[in-house]
Amino acid sequence: MMLFFRNLAFYLVFYLFSPVYIIASVVVMYVSVPLLRKCVRGWCNFHRWCLRVFIGIEIRIEGEKHDGPVFYAIKHESFFEAIDAPANFNWPAPFAKKELFLIPAWGWAAKVYGCVPVARTEGAKALRAMVAAAKKLSAQGRPLVIFPEGTRMPHGQRGELRAGFAGLYKLIGVPVVPVAVNSGPLYHHRLKRPGVITYRFGEPIPPGLPRAEVEARVTEAINSLNDTPAA
Repeated sequence: MMLFFRNLAFYLVFYLFSPVYIIASVVVMYVSVPLLRKCVRGWCNFHRWCLRVFIGIEIRIEGEKHDGPVFYAIKHESFFEAIDAPANFNWPAPFAKKELFLIPAWGWAAKVYGCVPVARTEGAKALRAMVAAAKKLSAQGRPLVIFPEGTRMPHGQRGELRAGFAGLYKLIGVPVVPVAVNSGPLYHHRLKRPGVITYRFGEPIPPGLPRAEVEARVTEAINSLNDTPAA
């Protein structure tokens, strides 16, 4: 019963005040990109605060982050790591489904912020557009963020990497940092549970490796917490 009321408080506070950040982001994007960054990061930190205060979820970091032009390949177990990216990295450029950019106001704000649209069904043309956008953002010193499995996977389950990931790795030409995360057991369900969510940052993988090798190394690294449920 206590878990139910803690979740109720989380959902009420988080969703009651989230529109404030969203409206502020839509307004300031016409004025200043740095202000937009602050609004987005503020919302993500507010999400972390709500999880810590109402649910009892803490975040632990293992390994070393690498700010700058690197390509983060992150395990995707829940919406947690998607929401958390702007709080976890310094002005990241996330890859996001193209459909999300069709959302009124939000879609335009995402473009201004620097998200990269992913059109999964448009083939080589879409890949070229993604590479061009990613290279431009990487040249600004921003880290790129992608979920290479393409969808959420239950904790402990390995998914195949999307074919586009290898193409992006080859054509963008920056190191890949694989990141494992075990958010699923605590965050995936409607009733979120207290505990510790761990990010485990792997060693950077240099550009230019054969597809089979980079895919094997990324797959192994992002699944390194599969046998480690959130505490």
